Amino acid sequence: MSREFRVSTPGFLVWRLSMKWRAAMDRALAPLGLTHAQYAVLSSLSGMQREGLVPSQRALADHTGLEPLYVSKLARALETDGLIERTRDPVDTRAVRLSLTTRGSEVAGEAIAIVHPLLDRLTEPLGERVDEFVRELNALLDVSLDPTE
Repeated sequence: MSREFRVSTPGFLVWRLSMKWRAAMDRALAPLGLTHAQYAVLSSLSGMQREGLVPSQRALADHTGLEPLYVSKLARALETDGLIERTRDPVDTRAVRLSLTTRGSEVAGEAIAIVHPLLDRLTEPLGERVDEFVRELNALLDVSLDPTE
């Protein structure tokens, strides 16, 4: 006879939820030829462009929580696929600015339309508490885990 073993430590549960979400995103986005990380770049760029921003790779890395080197690799691949443009910043030539191409905007829109119902399904058990949950997640993300701070 087997019993279900449930771990209730927050760190383990956050990790499990993150893995579950990433796997679901990868499956849902596969028909568009995107991974979860590529979606994070495209959807973030889409939102930033709506705000009139053309972020640097570093700013996008900070926004997404992805490592700057990984964002650089993702950006190069997305540029090769014709979804984004990478241009040198005219003021700081070390910085690379990112923007969606027309095709990138279309793919980002398709991807967002796929992801939103998936997100609704994930958060459905929370009912009216979704906004509270988002605030709590942001509070956790604001905690520094750097031992030198």
